[in-house]
Amino acid sequence: MSKRIALITGATSGIGEATARLLATHNFNLIICGRRKERLEALAVELSLMTDVFTLSFDVRDQKEVAKAFTTLPDKWKDIDVLLNNAGNAHGLDPIQTGSLDDWDSMIDINVKGLLYVSKEVIPVMTKRNSGHIVNIGSIAGKEVYPNGNVYCASKFAVDALTRGMRMDLNPFSIKVTSINPGMVETEFSLVRFKGDEQRATSVYQGMKPLTPEDIADIILYTVNAPAHVVLADITVLPTAQGSSTIVHRKN
Repeated sequence: MSKRIALITGATSGIGEATARLLATHNFNLIICGRRKERLEALAVELSLMTDVFTLSFDVRDQKEVAKAFTTLPDKWKDIDVLLNNAGNAHGLDPIQTGSLDDWDSMIDINVKGLLYVSKEVIPVMTKRNSGHIVNIGSIAGKEVYPNGNVYCASKFAVDALTRGMRMDLNPFSIKVTSINPGMVETEFSLVRFKGDEQRATSVYQGMKPLTPEDIADIILYTVNAPAHVVLADITVLPTAQGSSTIVHRKN
């Protein structure tokens, strides 16, 4: 059985990195993407001991850069079977009246426009073959709005809407589309949101056991290995300690 090709954005940390490691051991060749070229190349060296790996280094916010990167794909790498739109971020946790324009732009450009730019490059390959699977990493923030979440929640609500729209538009082409919406996962997410404030980032997970990137990678693997007639369309996953976006049971 030949290996499928999976393309993963945001592969240099967190969920993307964990998924790349897992898929490498489960019959996938990998196109790993990220902005941090040194991390990307180090991961490629590690994974190449298990499978074939190709790297694409680009910023998902830059449409021209994304398109140019895809022109470098050799022919044998172009038939992408699985697209994992994982690149995303949160910047700041401010009420709308004091929010930063730069933060707003970053979240919308990466979480929404970046997902669209990458999908635009991959979808034509899938429609031509009448097969493929797109997995978009959403968030509980795309299901529930919470105080000071405003623009981040809006960007993840957009991901939820785009995923639903993709599933409808790509249905005639037998392309599966899945949304995975995690709650609290311990990654670099909070460190980025709080702009390097390690103490504040660490406090997010104090007194409870959050999900790990490996937990989400397991779900992604299960999802992309479902039978051909089965699509897990919309999955929300929380740590046991989390009851909603704002309710978390913490032990003293």
